[in-house]
Amino acid sequence: MALRARALYDFNSENPGEISVKENEIVTLYSEQDIEGWLEGTNSRGARGLLPASYVEILRNDTVSSFNNSRYANVPTGAFESYNSTPASTFSAYPAIPQQQQQQQPHQGTPASDDDWDDDWDDHSSIADEPGVVGGGYRNYEGNGPSGYSISTSSMPRGAQQAKSSATVSRNLNRFSTFVKSGGEAFVLGEASGFVKDGDKICVVMGQYGPEWQENPYPFSCTIDDPTKQTKFKGMKSYISYKLTPTHTQSQVNRRYKHFDWLYARLVEKFPVISVPHIPEKQATGRFEEDFISKRRRGLIWWMNHMTSHPVLARCDVFQHFLSCSSTDEKAWKQGKRKAEKDEMVGANFFLTISTPPAPLDLQDVESRIDGFKVFSRKMDDSVIQVNATLSEFARKQIAGFKKEYQKVGQSFKYLSQAFEMDQQSYSIGLNQAIAYTGEAYEVIGDYFVEQPKQDVDPVMDLLALYQGHLTNYPDIIHVQKGALTKVKESQKHVEEGKMENQHADGIRDRCTSSSFATMAEIQYFHQTRVRDFKSQMQHFLQQQISFFQKVTGKLEEALQKYDNA
Repeated sequence: MALRARALYDFNSENPGEISVKENEIVTLYSEQDIEGWLEGTNSRGARGLLPASYVEILRNDTVSSFNNSRYANVPTGAFESYNSTPASTFSAYPAIPQQQQQQQPHQGTPASDDDWDDDWDDHSSIADEPGVVGGGYRNYEGNGPSGYSISTSSMPRGAQQAKSSATVSRNLNRFSTFVKSGGEAFVLGEASGFVKDGDKICVVMGQYGPEWQENPYPFSCTIDDPTKQTKFKGMKSYISYKLTPTHTQSQVNRRYKHFDWLYARLVEKFPVISVPHIPEKQATGRFEEDFISKRRRGLIWWMNHMTSHPVLARCDVFQHFLSCSSTDEKAWKQGKRKAEKDEMVGANFFLTISTPPAPLDLQDVESRIDGFKVFSRKMDDSVIQVNATLSEFARKQIAGFKKEYQKVGQSFKYLSQAFEMDQQSYSIGLNQAIAYTGEAYEVIGDYFVEQPKQDVDPVMDLLALYQGHLTNYPDIIHVQKGALTKVKESQKHVEEGKMENQHADGIRDRCTSSSFATMAEIQYFHQTRVRDFKSQMQHFLQQQISFFQKVTGKLEEALQKYDNA
């Protein structure tokens, strides 16, 4: 029997097989059982397809119930708050469940499975080496989910991704806002406490354009090479291993995708106001196909480049452990892994690690800048979605349409040449050969079009995917900062009403200033890397386009020369 459900948020379909819905729209579902977080249904306009399970609530006898079979079954109905009354759909290609999703609290126990550092810790899915669906920013051109649909969590907020990506972080989602769950409220109200070691301090400095993260005095990079298929358990389990070589150690380590997945979950948990870049998405089928492995490696390279260049993320202990621990030292890996999972400098305690400049910030100016960045991030996200869709269609036309059309032209010229050959006149041989060569040239040019997207379009789309992930992180980060600013305003009002001492209110303001330094530094870093990355990638795109058309021109010139002696 069909079920009726109400849409909680806007959802704009991007891939074949998906349907769009508007907030409060009534949809018909064909089953309450979700498929990797997706449900099949029909919207009010009669379109049938997939939509995210967490975006709808079932209507039963005019009451609402949440999906028991969804991966978000722990989220109570109505658990989501509005993001300053802004629909989450304005922030992402897959309009994220708003930033209010719970980030997880640090896990203080022993992992469920720790008997083999390279075995299935954090892996509870039936798919070998693919523990669930994690928030990655890299979509496939073609669907790879159930019934050919692509499953991506690239636009899910940080807390939702973490809930799906880590089995060692097991706290349930609840009704609290991001401000609460990140520890922002506890910190601003002075409830955080902990011993901060010198090595844990994260320094913010005043730069030319405002607060910035202190530069890493020992910058490094890391290559990712040689993805190799390996097996274990006498061939019953297969996985891809990547060779990582950090420049600061020059020691090669081998890591699997699930190691990246585990690291990503730890970083999201640890840094509530830092945008941790998303790792490439998981895929249920075709994981050992050459195209997918190449695409995932490109995504991991982008991810690694952002990690190593970030002044804070690059220096954190868990990342260094990931890069430096020997692939064969099981004991050292377990020790570092447990240490990371028991890290106390997360949540509210993370804010204790922030070391700020002595000069205070104007919190009104901070709020204005935060609001400005919020508007900017929405606009950028909209434009990134548009460019991504346009380039995807452009690449599709080149691979299929352009090749086919050039082949038609080439074949027609060959057909004309064959007709001319029937005249059997010796003086027409040169012309016949020239026309035949022209046909061959057009067929070759068609092949050029097929290969070209790998050189110019794909790298741009990889970059867009990475930044889509960043843009879906920022609603949560902004919400944490706005929550801190709200607490300052409330404390000032309480002082005026005689409900709070000035000293207490000053403490709230000082701690809000500390979190503001961190948020502003992260926004500044985002802009700096955005300019760097898009400048470099657009230059590469245009250079490749120029080279492509020069190659096409060269082939046409070769064909033209054949007529000189015809």
